[in-house]
Amino acid sequence: MITFFASIIILIIAYFTYGKFIEKMFAPAESRKTPAYANGDGVDFVPMNKHKNAMIQLLNIAGTGPIFGPIMGALYGPVAFLWIVIGSIFAGAVHDYLTGMISIRNKGAHIPELAGKFLGTVSKHIVNVFALLLLLLVGTVFVTTPASLLSILLDGKVAVAVLIGVIFLYYFLSTILPIDKIIGRLYPYFGAVLLIGTLGVGIALVFSDYKIPELSLTNLHPDNLPIFPMLFFTITCGALSGFHATQSPIISRTVQKESQGRYIFYGMMIAEAIIAMIWAAASMSIFDGQTLSSMINSGTPSAVVNEVSMTLLGAVGGTIAVLGAIVLPITSGDTAFRAARSIIADYIKLDQQKIMKRLIIAIPLFAVSIMLTQIDFNLLWRYFSWANQATAAIALWIGTMYLYIQGKNYLVAMAPAIFITYMVFVYILNQKIGFNLDLNISFIVGLILTIVIVAMFYAKARKNRIDNVETAVAVE
Repeated sequence: MITFFASIIILIIAYFTYGKFIEKMFAPAESRKTPAYANGDGVDFVPMNKHKNAMIQLLNIAGTGPIFGPIMGALYGPVAFLWIVIGSIFAGAVHDYLTGMISIRNKGAHIPELAGKFLGTVSKHIVNVFALLLLLLVGTVFVTTPASLLSILLDGKVAVAVLIGVIFLYYFLSTILPIDKIIGRLYPYFGAVLLIGTLGVGIALVFSDYKIPELSLTNLHPDNLPIFPMLFFTITCGALSGFHATQSPIISRTVQKESQGRYIFYGMMIAEAIIAMIWAAASMSIFDGQTLSSMINSGTPSAVVNEVSMTLLGAVGGTIAVLGAIVLPITSGDTAFRAARSIIADYIKLDQQKIMKRLIIAIPLFAVSIMLTQIDFNLLWRYFSWANQATAAIALWIGTMYLYIQGKNYLVAMAPAIFITYMVFVYILNQKIGFNLDLNISFIVGLILTIVIVAMFYAKARKNRIDNVETAVAVE
């Protein structure tokens, strides 16, 4: 239990220390007009207060990831705690803050536009494909997982297919309507359910008879899957997630002042890490590795969420906790489709003020997602994990380039960028969905490829300085 409490305390302290350091280095400008005012369109660019923005950001980034990911990561044992704490402070929160703030400085641009500006035109096209693939997978996974949780909660009395249809309808309306009409109004209530349920699980666990394991670097995975690289693709949301890079620009278009960035972007990543800690600790404490593994492999981690909630909180409290777990994917799925619509609109330069122009993009998106629901969840999750962390690597390289050109301490972004780039190469080289090479060979080849990426970065960075690439578009 010492490890659990120490981790929570370190995460909170980090917000006031390392988060403040990152903010001071970036230097927010109070006098600069944010895109919410400079580009206001009543649809995507709408000023909202910082608390509402923070809650929307938390719910946007915290899909099933900080619950399902830590549940599956719990199979590795308490080493998962280490990744959640270190990953969120030095990688995830830095990733989210830089993505959100650089987007604000560039008229609310999404990650493909930022990649094109700072990494080159080819990167823009590649990132556009990655981002859309990721968002489609997220939207699809986050339809099926809340539907399965609701089905369990309703004791199977409502067919999963019906629940999927209802969730899709909500996603569609959230995607095409102005952000303050549904998302801005419902998210505070969704957030309350999430926080009450999650805190309930955490408090009940602390005062229960279950023992929260202490930190150990031993790999306890029942199938002996390697910690490197698998843990970093199992626990993504809650530590470092490229999905967040697709979500932060949504809020960069509604932020009132740049000084609110640390609270909204860095702070909500820390909050997500605390959610991840609670669910990882609960999973490790209540189940042994084999039982946890069999429950996960029987379908999705939904059964684990239900069992943990009901065991610790009883029928009423457990129902609230499960509802909190349902809220997370729903409030990420809706903005996944919204972000996809916005990215496509920016890419093809189609303004989104008229609803018919939004429908032109939204309808095909949902048609593809409906087809993807027929694919096995575990297969979708594997592809999601790879696309997710590849996107995180790209976003961190964008942040690194921005800081390099500005003459600031770019190593705060470069260190996690190098690490996750290396893990992405090792993962795709080793896994069956990739090249299926021996793990040791994958480590060697991955290292060589990562060195090449670093060399390419410095070559591009020097050229950007010579070409005087603008790093902060003044918003009129």
